[in-house]
Amino acid sequence: MTQSFVNENGTIAYDDTLGAGPLVLCLPGLGVNRHTYDPFVPELVAAGYRVVTMDLRGQGESDAVWADYSPEAIGRDAIALLRHLGAGPAVLFTNSYTGASAVWAAAEAPELFSAVVLSDPFARVMPAPGAVMRAAMWAVGRFRPLWTTYWATLYKSRPADKAEKAALSANLAEPGRMAALRAMLAADVAVCAGRAGEVRTPTLVLMGTKDPDFPDPAAEARLVADGIGGEVAMIEGAGHYPHSEMPAETAAAVLAFLGQRAHA
Repeated sequence: MTQSFVNENGTIAYDDTLGAGPLVLCLPGLGVNRHTYDPFVPELVAAGYRVVTMDLRGQGESDAVWADYSPEAIGRDAIALLRHLGAGPAVLFTNSYTGASAVWAAAEAPELFSAVVLSDPFARVMPAPGAVMRAAMWAVGRFRPLWTTYWATLYKSRPADKAEKAALSANLAEPGRMAALRAMLAADVAVCAGRAGEVRTPTLVLMGTKDPDFPDPAAEARLVADGIGGEVAMIEGAGHYPHSEMPAETAAAVLAFLGQRAHA
């Protein structure tokens, strides 16, 4: 059952497995919602973890009432949720856009995080896109069918689920949600990326080998990991959403990383 809490005058929705084990907080990427983690959560629960999945402001069942949809604003929401739950230190698992949020949150409140996993992250200032890419970003931010079509292309190990695509489209049709998506597309990650050197939390950069959002996924993973003092795990054959496409393989990589930290 959906739960919620209020932060900065808006409501954030989340699910909580209420397990007794260590907590993993999962943040989705831009333009999707917490249900992207539905295939992944049972893998972690079976390994003894309590898993909380959070809708970003503007997405899923969270409100779309904010002026600020930046990655650092989402980082503030993650910190507020852990404090609302009276939980932590937690493992923070992020995907895509919220990789930058994780960097900011781990630097801002290190006591709340035992480990960080950046899955297929946009966690650094990327090279400026060319004219064609700028036009494409403009279009997908304004036309919902184009966004959901683009979203489906990011799956590489299997086709995107048609029912999930329909549900995502219906959610984005709600007032304010496409505006929130556009705000995220336009956001500057420099504030978050600039704090990478402050992060002392053990960090894993996890990347699908076929992620089409990066020209060379392995090189991108190593670049981000080197900037934050982290490790790299590649999920062979996965695209941009390894946790959804290949949940068992993704969980195995995460659990191996966490196991190493526990025995360090």
